[in-house]
Amino acid sequence: MSLDPRLLAVLACPQDKGPLYYLGDDGGLYNPRLHRRYVVRDGIPVMLVDEAEMVTDDEHESIMATVAADGLQPTFE
Repeated sequence: MSLDPRLLAVLACPQDKGPLYYLGDDGGLYNPRLHRRYVVRDGIPVMLVDEAEMVTDDEHESIMATVAADGLQPTFE
């Protein structure tokens, strides 16, 4: 399942209000500024700061390499 592009266009990080990268339902939504990932459960993004996953520096580098390789765009600019 994939998130609706109209929903993605308005999703922002609830903490810093900045754009996110959608990494698919398994990868969630990623905020590279805070190294924080928001999971997607049953096709619904869980946009709660307390439930976000912190990402290590190594994971961040891997995610950003995927973003660059796949040409992923942020949810908004």
